[in-house]
Amino acid sequence: MRWIRYSKILLLIALAGPVVAAERAPLFQDDVIMKAVLTAPISQAYEQSDQNVRIYFPGQWTYTDKEGETQRLDVSIRTRGNFRREYCALKPLQLNFKKSQVKGTEFKAQNKLKLVAPCGPGPTAQQNVLMEYMAYRIFEILSDRSFGTRLMRLSYIDSDGQKDSWTDLVFVIEDDGDVAKRLKLDPLRVAYNEFDQLEQSTTALVELFQLMIGNNDYSVLKGPDGDFCCHNIEMFVDENVVGKRIPIPFDFDMSGLVNADYAAPPSHLPIKSVRTRFYRGLCQPTEVLDAAIAHILSKRGEIMALFAETEELSRLSRKRSSTYMEKYFELLEDEEELAEHIVGRCRGMDHLEELMAQERPTALN
Repeated sequence: MRWIRYSKILLLIALAGPVVAAERAPLFQDDVIMKAVLTAPISQAYEQSDQNVRIYFPGQWTYTDKEGETQRLDVSIRTRGNFRREYCALKPLQLNFKKSQVKGTEFKAQNKLKLVAPCGPGPTAQQNVLMEYMAYRIFEILSDRSFGTRLMRLSYIDSDGQKDSWTDLVFVIEDDGDVAKRLKLDPLRVAYNEFDQLEQSTTALVELFQLMIGNNDYSVLKGPDGDFCCHNIEMFVDENVVGKRIPIPFDFDMSGLVNADYAAPPSHLPIKSVRTRFYRGLCQPTEVLDAAIAHILSKRGEIMALFAETEELSRLSRKRSSTYMEKYFELLEDEEELAEHIVGRCRGMDHLEELMAQERPTALN
């Protein structure tokens, strides 16, 4: 078996996460569904969806705290995102709270939060947003180097009266600046990454996770033309680890796990469905890949329990997702399948061999 280098694997697993991670902010310490009401000129915000520059509209955020008491906060909203902002009938929103007002509440230290909502009305769209939430939760299980999330049952009230009120399950995502503070990392804005600039253990874990959920809508090397690196990956750097760059993934609606009706694999890949897994991760040293795989397999029970215990998932969603996930774990446990579908498909073997040759001690004459 590939896992016999046990002590080295344990060392690499330890290196895959930060030595000390601060506790997540109060909002992200609890996985109990929060009940909230957003009252704002939602129709006006939606009307700006096709504009590059969008203003914030003031509103009110009302929620039920842990003690069952009703709390009210001022909030401003605007539409956010790229594809979903233009395509979806129900737009994702950016929430902007006042830091001075959230002191002493579950929203302590929160300022700007991304809100992920169903793309449209109906049970299918609702299940899709739940499945994307599950993807975030899976990576939270795998690593502290992840975005925190909180599921909410949110009622929307359009203060202009142009839209009827409605209620959906949504979730909010930890701000990248807060992630940096929690992990003692620095956000990084660069045009692209070189192969040898990436921290290997975290990169391996991220890319195996992307394979797990069937997501190819990302890049750890570059972003869209004219944008910072990287695509659906936030980059950070830990100055205590010789400046190696650390990728943290987000935005999983194009994944096979979610299987949204608008999702399609990149045209350059030889697959026709996002449900078909196709590895496009970077090649890694054997011990690094082994460590990441061992770590993922050690979390198998916890990950599968997540699907079984999330009551909001429909019976059909739970069955399909459980089957989909089990096939992934079976792939990791099969030496031949692993060699063919992961090791045999990784990108940049020439770069890896060159890097390892540079690190190999030179023989004495």
